[in-house]
Parts: sequence; C-alpha cells; structure tokens
Amino acid sequence: MECPSPSPLDYFAALVRDDDSLSLTEAAGAIALVDHPALDLAALQTELDQLAQRLRQRLPADAGALQRVRGLHQFFYRDLGFGGNVNDLRDADNSHLHAVLQRRRGLPIALAVLYLELAGQLGLQADGISFPGHFLIKLHLPLGDAVIDPVDGRSLTRAELEERLEPYLSHEMRFDLETGMGLGELLSEYLQPASAREILSRMLRNLARLHREDGDLPRLLQVQQRQVVLEPLDWILRRERGQTFAALGQTALAIEDLALYLQHAGTTPDRSRVSAQLAALRDAGPPRWH
Repeated sequence: MECPSPSPLDYFAALVRDDDSLSLTEAAGAIALVDHPALDLAALQTELDQLAQRLRQRLPADAGALQRVRGLHQFFYRDLGFGGNVNDLRDADNSHLHAVLQRRRGLPIALAVLYLELAGQLGLQADGISFPGHFLIKLHLPLGDAVIDPVDGRSLTRAELEERLEPYLSHEMRFDLETGMGLGELLSEYLQPASAREILSRMLRNLARLHREDGDLPRLLQVQQRQVVLEPLDWILRRERGQTFAALGQTALAIEDLALYLQHAGTTPDRSRVSAQLAALRDAGPPRWH
C-alpha cells in the first residue's frame, strides 16, 4: 500500500522544522509550491550544482578568496545576466527561485539566496543581511568584510549604507542619534547576519504583502499557512491568518487563530478590536445553507 505524498505545506513544514538541518536554498525553493505545485525542487538544486561546477572549472584550484569572488561576479552578473526585475515588481515569480533562475530576474532577496548558494559551493563565506528596504549580502574576505548589493554585485561604502538606512529610522532612533548614538553604531546593528529562518520569513512577508494588496485571499492564506509553520510563536501571524480565515468564511479556523492571539499577545492596541471580531464570529456561528 502506497503512502500518500506529503502536501506542499507538510513538505515545507518538514524542511523548516529544525534550524540545524534547515537548507535555505531548498526551503526557499519550496515556497514556490504555493503557485507551482508540480515544481521539481530536485531539478532546481541540480541546476544550481551544475552552475557551481561550471564556475569551479573556470577557476584555478588554488584560487584565493578575492579571485573566487571576481569569478563569481563575472559569472553571475555578466555571463548569466542576473539582476533585478525593474519592469514588473508585482510578479510573485520574482520571489520564486526556479523562476528567477530561469528568467535571471528577481527581487534582491531571491537573487541573494541564489548567490549565497553558489558562493557557498565555491567555499566563500557569505551571509544574507536583512537590511531595511533592500536585502544585502555580506562577504567575509581576508582583508575585511564587504557588503554588496545582490542586484548587481556592487560593493557599498559605509556612506552609501548610512544613506540607505536613513529613511527607515524611526522617531525614537532619530532621538537616540541626537542624544549621542552614532549612525555608524546604529548601522552595525542592521548589518548583522540573518539566519535562514529570518530570510525565509522576509521572503514570505514580501509575498503576503503582494497578495494582500492584490486582494488575492486564497493565495494570501497559502503564504500565511507557511508563515505560521515557520514562526509558530509569532502571534501576530496567527491574528493575520485568522482574519484571512474570517474573510474566506472559514469561521471555526478564524476563531481558533484569533483566540490564540488574544491568549498570548498580552496587552496590545488592537486587543479590543480583535476581541469584538472574535465575539462576532462566535455569535454568528457556522454558516447556514438555505
């Protein structure tokens, strides 16, 4: 008797269950199963392995870190032509690794995941940086770290990074700067390496925002299911999924999520509003068919 194949959501859950075994490339690729359920993830990894092999063959066996970085950038940006998709930022495939690999265009974070995979296969030390507004990469090189833009591989100066950070500073951060904290010190906090789980979380947030703005609730729910699996103790995600369940008429599931949010979230500005929504859902009961 054959065992049923796991659902795409179950498969994603298995991939992200444990941080020690979490493969960023595989889990990021699996996000695309929301829209492409027949996607062959093994083929995606095979193609990346083949690209890495082609790149290794171009380099001397004793190539140093700087030579490997130059070779990677020549191969990734100039020969293969990877870059940002400036013509259609609202295409969900900008976040889907297999599509980015095929089209050579995508969001900075998707480009970064592919870059990090190839860099790792070359023996380079690199991390993703969940910088506000634009995902970045940090390369650890013998002479120091370099922060690069995954869209074009350009190394960014400290002044450029400070300029990019400035629009995202909150009122409290600006006050801290005025009272003694230097922008360079604050910048360092934003240049810390992102974990694989944090990178996946940002990819899913990008897709959730896109589907929410488009009013595509079924696709939004599919993304939110993965967000909850990835971050089961983030109660705001439960609230957001519960509200999507409610909008889709899945009352029992909405009640469960919203009740969990209120149970765990503590005192929050929206507590009375969510409580009222939960009470209304309980009063309404299951949908009646006539």
